[in-house]
Amino acid sequence: MTAQAGTGRTNQKQRTRTAIVAAARDLTGTGAEVTMPAVARAALVSEATAYRYFPDLPSLISEALAGVWPPPAEALAPVADSADPVERVSFACEFLLRGILARQGSVRAMIAATITRPETVPTRPGVRFGLIDHALLPLEDTLGARDPDGFAQLKRDLAVVVSAEALFTLTDLCGLDPDEAITSAVRTAATLTAAAVRAIA
Repeated sequence: MTAQAGTGRTNQKQRTRTAIVAAARDLTGTGAEVTMPAVARAALVSEATAYRYFPDLPSLISEALAGVWPPPAEALAPVADSADPVERVSFACEFLLRGILARQGSVRAMIAATITRPETVPTRPGVRFGLIDHALLPLEDTLGARDPDGFAQLKRDLAVVVSAEALFTLTDLCGLDPDEAITSAVRTAATLTAAAVRAIA
């Protein structure tokens, strides 16, 4: 095989991979269910071809979502001047949950895949953790300094609430519509944060 032919084949592989990722990203943006067959159809390749490039759906979704979520500081820019951790956490919670709703097909697929295949958990984006850390910056020198264990527990408590799992529990099992579910989760996140603030007052 000539060098030119090798380069052409490499370029074709890259174009195919790019097409698969782009198709997954487009499907993710619709909020519809994301499956490997659906991605393959959108990318105009066979399902077998898609699997040659990505061994499982989580790895594909993870790459498709890369760069879709803004960095925490950018996401929380509207409350950047606020020193109120309750306000900041409330904003972070709503920001995340509305983003999840917009991409819920891919988020549900990712959760389902990691439940049935725990070894794929590392491919899940940890967006919530960066948002929570940034939202709680005003507490680093107070609660974080006085009670590091309590501060870490608050972050874990918020990770349960500021999450896709909490959102889908409220919509799917509790029967709330999306806006009601977000309001409920934000209220819970604010209550947890306010309790921590009172503890150091």
